[in-house]
Amino acid sequence: MSQDQHSDETDFDDALDDLFDEFPSLRLVAPFLALAENVRWFRGLGELPDARTANLAREYAAALGFPDAEPAFLGDWAEAAEAAESADYNSPAWEAEEQLRAALTADVLEVIDEQTLELVMTHVVQSVSEAIEAAVEEAADDLRVADEEFMNAAFGAAVQACYLAALVAMAGADEDHPFTLRFQLFERGRWPLGIVGNSFLIF
Repeated sequence: MSQDQHSDETDFDDALDDLFDEFPSLRLVAPFLALAENVRWFRGLGELPDARTANLAREYAAALGFPDAEPAFLGDWAEAAEAAESADYNSPAWEAEEQLRAALTADVLEVIDEQTLELVMTHVVQSVSEAIEAAVEEAADDLRVADEEFMNAAFGAAVQACYLAALVAMAGADEDHPFTLRFQLFERGRWPLGIVGNSFLIF
């Protein structure tokens, strides 16, 4: 690491410390990050789900507004890759998540400004990226997957889950918020791909 890079990281850390002093509610992100860095990312891909995982999937779907969506656990990465490629990012479930994200962001921006939020979220992404990237590579080795696009999708999904769960923490939302439940599925080693029709596809 160059001296300039070290200086930039020090300045960034100092700026975060100042923000946490100014906005004590932002300190709620710290315990979440400690949790996120130790998640069993992707360790349960393709496995048969236990009852708690299946129930958690149903709780997420119901909380998002799709109580009839039954969890469908995919058995191999080829199925998951096909499901990820065919996911409709303008689907009702996607729209529901976007509305929730916008609502949480608005709640947080009542306390802090956009620049502060961006700084905190940059910190969130940087904090979890290394662990997630390592987990994706390990999962790819275990599954003998050489599809770089699929690996990038897995990485992006996990980082997004952290981003959204951090928003929940900063907004002081309920513990049963859909984004919290979705993050808990990642905690259990799974990859929630999305709701298509009456199926909640999970790898």
